[in-house]
Amino acid sequence: MTGKETLEKLFRDHDFSDFRWIDGKDIVVAQWVRLRCSFGCPNYGKRGTCPPYVPSIDECRQLISEYNYAAVFHFEKALEVIADYKPWSKEMTLRLMKLEREVFLSGYYKTMLLPFDACTLCDSCAGTRVECRNPRAARPGADALGIDVYATVRHLGYPIQV
Repeated sequence: MTGKETLEKLFRDHDFSDFRWIDGKDIVVAQWVRLRCSFGCPNYGKRGTCPPYVPSIDECRQLISEYNYAAVFHFEKALEVIADYKPWSKEMTLRLMKLEREVFLSGYYKTMLLPFDACTLCDSCAGTRVECRNPRAARPGADALGIDVYATVRHLGYPIQV
């Protein structure tokens, strides 16, 4: 089995079957995404996994360039009540964290989950990386690292809406 086939089996074993591979160089990193975090997101400066507690856009671009490929998972979820989003997001993040650990233990030591949301592990965030109550599990969302999720996902052919 190739490396990707091994990983795909792990993904499916964890009930994640809707995914696509993307070349690291095709992940779109843009400065405007950080501007959007800084001016428009209520989490800015309030979560240790959000700006300004994450690397600069140039550092993020360099970091992402060190990956040959990544898996992008697609989740389709329609919510009747917006309040249901946070518990669903937390559940999905915890499931993905289990997958990340298994992938890491399988020898893929550069594995790093970038969730689709700001960190939701705690009911209330301590506010900084130093004060984080889950420092081993907390992960920055893709947008916190400057990833243009819309352009990246559309490049893969997945539907995405605001």
